[in-house]
Amino acid sequence: MEAVRRAVIDVGTNSIKLLVADVRGREVTPIHEESRQTRLGKGFYETHQLQPESIAHTAAAVWEFAETAREKNAASIRVIATSAARDALNPTDLTLSIERASGLKTEIISGAREADWVFQGVTTDAELAKQPLLLLDVGGGSTEFILGHGTKKSFAHSFPLGTVRLMEKFPHSDPPTQIELNACRDWLKQFLHHEVRPQLEPALKNEAGEIQLVGTGGTTSILARIEKKLDRFDREKIERATLSLEAVVAHRKHLWQLPLAERKEVTGLPRQRADVILTGVLIFEAVMEEFGFTQLRVSTRGLRFAAVMD
Repeated sequence: MEAVRRAVIDVGTNSIKLLVADVRGREVTPIHEESRQTRLGKGFYETHQLQPESIAHTAAAVWEFAETAREKNAASIRVIATSAARDALNPTDLTLSIERASGLKTEIISGAREADWVFQGVTTDAELAKQPLLLLDVGGGSTEFILGHGTKKSFAHSFPLGTVRLMEKFPHSDPPTQIELNACRDWLKQFLHHEVRPQLEPALKNEAGEIQLVGTGGTTSILARIEKKLDRFDREKIERATLSLEAVVAHRKHLWQLPLAERKEVTGLPRQRADVILTGVLIFEAVMEEFGFTQLRVSTRGLRFAAVMD
């Protein structure tokens, strides 16, 4: 089978990501990857209206990524949008703006489709397809919990929990205070215990064998970069990295005590992600503690890998 070069542009709540890859069946070979923070979800959660400035930044970034994909000889370019777009009262403002800027139509995907694609993408790694997995895909506006083994999912749900959503719900000082940290942690514990656990626990109990927690999305890649002191995205070094609960707690303690200016200087933490990393690391810490996981495996595969195969 001959490889086909395809591109997918993923319009998220916090950032837009481009993947150009050569696809042969379930084999995906990344050729070019890029990320741009446009903060589509900024100021969104009070009104559920996408803001004109964020829409304009997003449409411009999609146009740039589309040009890059064409330069890389992609035979097709797909644009998908997730949490903020599907929750918005004015999604056509976004889709029309993107179409005017780039000539491309945008697919707003459901939470169920997003969870399905995350599972498909992560399990293109043959090693991860061998054992029961709980996948955690933390985005800006939603978090997908997916439980499965091989190609079979036993649970998949998208919850209204995300780094930007949580940051807007619990604004913090600079540097954050202990009271602000406690308020955010307490809310997270309650949410996981009362909203996630009742749905997820029966499926966890039915899964045979030891379940591995796998994180995908920006937060886990960044935590792996911080852990390994990588000043740039290096898929080979990040893919399959493992973080212990102790390491996640240590990173949370360190990051939450720094002012924003000092977080921007942390090796491995992209400067534009220095605000949302606080809520991102907190979500992973809370999930590991709530469900008793001592290890977090990192996958750089996920949504875009499946979207480019589909």
